[in-house]
Amino acid sequence: MDREVFQVRDPRTLKAVAHPLRVRLLGALRTYGPATATELGARLGESSGSTSYHLRQLARYGFVEQDPEQRDRRERRWRAVHMLTSWSDAEMSATAEGRDAAAFLRRRQLDVFITRVEAFERQRESWSEEWIEAAGMSDLLVRLSPAALTSLYERVSALLREAADQGRDDPDARTVSFSFAAYPHLPEGVPEPADRPSDAGAG
Repeated sequence: MDREVFQVRDPRTLKAVAHPLRVRLLGALRTYGPATATELGARLGESSGSTSYHLRQLARYGFVEQDPEQRDRRERRWRAVHMLTSWSDAEMSATAEGRDAAAFLRRRQLDVFITRVEAFERQRESWSEEWIEAAGMSDLLVRLSPAALTSLYERVSALLREAADQGRDDPDARTVSFSFAAYPHLPEGVPEPADRPSDAGAG
């Protein structure tokens, strides 16, 4: 990867990846490495013509590029340019285009999370006792300021990178899907802050 994170500023760029097939193509390239449109089509159950078109669109906006290590001159292999895509929800909320793209990608993250949890539950018996004990989720309610939450996210991300480096050569290491989600919570019956625009007005 040329850079670890693609920090998207333009709503049009975020919209380019906020597409059902494009986001799957990008995810496959990030997870499994470089591939041709034909290979990706077979993996995702799509035609090579469709995957080829959407790969070109992803390349146009800087998400993927041709792999410099082509195995065959007759085939075009693609690779992801970055491992992660990031954006500011506050910046994207300034336009309907940005709001829609960010909302789609947040929903996609949730769908992927649910799919992975359900897959682990189906495969639970195939995992060791150590992995069954280590895997899982927790749900905590704590009082934090926006600044404290932002700092916490940055510290957790740093710890994850450190742990990944330490376990890189461990034969027991596996790819782990780590999800971090935090949302402010209003008790029932408490009105929303007056300075917050309602979701009904979005779009």
